[in-house]
Amino acid sequence: MTLNSGIGQASHSVMIKTVVYAALAAGSVIMVFPFVWMVLTSFKTISETMRVPPVFFPSRWLLTSFTSATSQVPFPRLYYNTALLVIFRIIFAAIFSSAAAFAFAKLRFPGKAICFTLIVSQLLMPSQIFIIPQYLMLARLSLLNTIPALVFPGLVSAFGVFFLRQAYMTLPAELMEAARLDGCNQGQTFVLIYLPLTKTFLAALSVFTAVFAYTDLMWPLIVNTDLNMMTLSAGLSSLRGQFTTNFPVLMAGSLLAMWPMILLYIFFQKHFVEGIALTGTKA
Repeated sequence: MTLNSGIGQASHSVMIKTVVYAALAAGSVIMVFPFVWMVLTSFKTISETMRVPPVFFPSRWLLTSFTSATSQVPFPRLYYNTALLVIFRIIFAAIFSSAAAFAFAKLRFPGKAICFTLIVSQLLMPSQIFIIPQYLMLARLSLLNTIPALVFPGLVSAFGVFFLRQAYMTLPAELMEAARLDGCNQGQTFVLIYLPLTKTFLAALSVFTAVFAYTDLMWPLIVNTDLNMMTLSAGLSSLRGQFTTNFPVLMAGSLLAMWPMILLYIFFQKHFVEGIALTGTKA
């Protein structure tokens, strides 16, 4: 009787695993299919992209779409602008967010709860409501169509402050007391003691900041009207026609624009996954 019960439980467990794996496999196919379709479309002709029923594989693997995309869009300049945007936003997010998070987590000062509530409340607001005042500030400073204009909205990250505050809350307060006994002031305690202990969180925040900056579309289109000062996401909009769109060229340009982010995820996927897990850490 016990043997039969054990066999039944084992078969039930195998059945559950099979169903779960089948569901995960189906979900993976659904998630990967748009990317595969984009790659295949970049090698098709215009007639093949408009054909009904749709053509999955191109009749001939053409590279003309890639040459057309590179001739219409200055990809080297857009790579350069996007790289500067990502690098500077990561640097500023790490500096300002870590300092503010340390203050909110370990220091006591008047209005601390109110200030943190105001910062977190920004996460609940659509970013579009800040576009007009930020644009007017840059226009008065004569910074439109410049790299600083691209970086400006990412100087301070509300998400970064909240995310790193969770990290500092997990560190024991005894570290600060020990640092004071050793003669460290608050700045030295932050830089020498607490900051090195949050390298994993900083790496995860850097990955998130890079993704947010790389995919930002509306702000680069508004603040920089010169194509040579746009980012990759904004520059791709020039490949869309007013009345008709050459979809193979658009997909080829999209493929050329997304490969840096694919490499970023491949090399930093551990930090990306850890960042998603650490976001739910309780304070």
